[in-house]
Amino acid sequence: MEDRLYKKLEAYGKSDFYPFHMPGHKRNPLTVDGDFPVERDITEINGFDNLHHAEDILKRAQENVARIYGVQESFFSINGSSGAILAAVSAAVKKGGHILVARNCHKAVYHGIYLRDLEATYIYPHEDSRLGINGGISPSRVEMYLAENPDIEAVLITSPTYDGIVSDVARIAEAAHNHGVPLIVDEAHGAHFCFSDYFPMSAAQLGADVVINSVHKTLPCLTQTGVIHLCSNRVSREKLKRFLGIYQSSSPSYILMSSIDACMDKLEREGDEMFRVFTENLEKARVRLGKCKYIRLVTPEVCEYRRVFDFDRSKILLSTVNSSLNGRQLHRILREEFHLEMEMEAENYVLALAAVGDTEEGFRRLCEAVEEIDRRESLKYRKEIAETESVKNGKMKQIMRISQAMDADSERCRLEEGIGRISAEFAYLYPPGIPLIVPGEQISGHFVKNVRRYLEQGFEVQGLSDQTSETICVVSNDV
Repeated sequence: MEDRLYKKLEAYGKSDFYPFHMPGHKRNPLTVDGDFPVERDITEINGFDNLHHAEDILKRAQENVARIYGVQESFFSINGSSGAILAAVSAAVKKGGHILVARNCHKAVYHGIYLRDLEATYIYPHEDSRLGINGGISPSRVEMYLAENPDIEAVLITSPTYDGIVSDVARIAEAAHNHGVPLIVDEAHGAHFCFSDYFPMSAAQLGADVVINSVHKTLPCLTQTGVIHLCSNRVSREKLKRFLGIYQSSSPSYILMSSIDACMDKLEREGDEMFRVFTENLEKARVRLGKCKYIRLVTPEVCEYRRVFDFDRSKILLSTVNSSLNGRQLHRILREEFHLEMEMEAENYVLALAAVGDTEEGFRRLCEAVEEIDRRESLKYRKEIAETESVKNGKMKQIMRISQAMDADSERCRLEEGIGRISAEFAYLYPPGIPLIVPGEQISGHFVKNVRRYLEQGFEVQGLSDQTSETICVVSNDV
């Protein structure tokens, strides 16, 4: 039988080897409070390889991932997708270079741009202003930006988005390759795609050059685990490995790495049946939820922009636009009354993230809760449903590079007084971690209005160093 990391770690934990090495708990459960698997928590000892110079069991574990996903090479990321994104950006674009990125990317992308002092050109997705959902990235606009900026060295998009919207990766990859640059796809929320035809095809099979998956998000894996796939030779393998070594701990957790290995082993053996049951339960729940009239299941067909290339149906979006509730209120009712913890609350919808670990009972509870809330809404007296204010973030004007703005002298002013000034810091809702404003962008009245609206509804705006969100750091006028 093949020597699997998680099985070898389990066996070692039961052996009589005594640890005169780190970690300091010495695999002794009596030294810690709580039920932690300390007997399996080791360091790079003989027989267990080294992630940053993998030659044995960790090398084979990563080769198993590559084989399952059908890619050239895969690497563990025990710093989640964030560390993998930093490594991908750094490996694909030289320091001070130019990158084309989707403006709805995760904050880790912007951190990579800052660390590498990159010039960024942003491509904005389509947007459903009624729901506040970002759509896909247009391949023709990618082509246009690449033609206008011949010095761009890489393209980076998020697909699927947090809400499940999938872009036409094949055409975007073709546009990038026609201009001689690689395509990086943050597919953090799509690690499950390759395990069932019920879901869209993975970017790794559609021409992307580097694909990042958060295996902990939608697969049975421990939090903080991710993988990065190298799918072509357009990004240097040596550079990618170098930067993975820089952005990850030199003492990677064997418990996290063995979690990836165990997940892949189980899915390879039992995944077909697991995903058959999961997708059947999911589809039944979507059909049932689709019958509600006031708390409505969002599908691509009802989106305002109607230009959705593909959609990940494991993202259950429940719109409140046709009800008396907002997203935050629905989220609170589901949590406090029905003990259902959602993935995310937004102004006009709630996101329930479904995954292979979900049970038939879990789906039943969700359906019954939403149906009950929908029934209550049907009993409420309505003159007319008030027209909902559009949720539109608008395009931001970029004045400086992120690195220039973050490293410049700055001063603090009230939000309203900052209009027209250059932001020196980020602001975003988390989740999903997509910046409302990026350092180097001009603060607009629209941005301030949106922040005030989010705060009034009880949302927490993160990123600003002033946690009250009353002030913002701006680039000093004398810069």
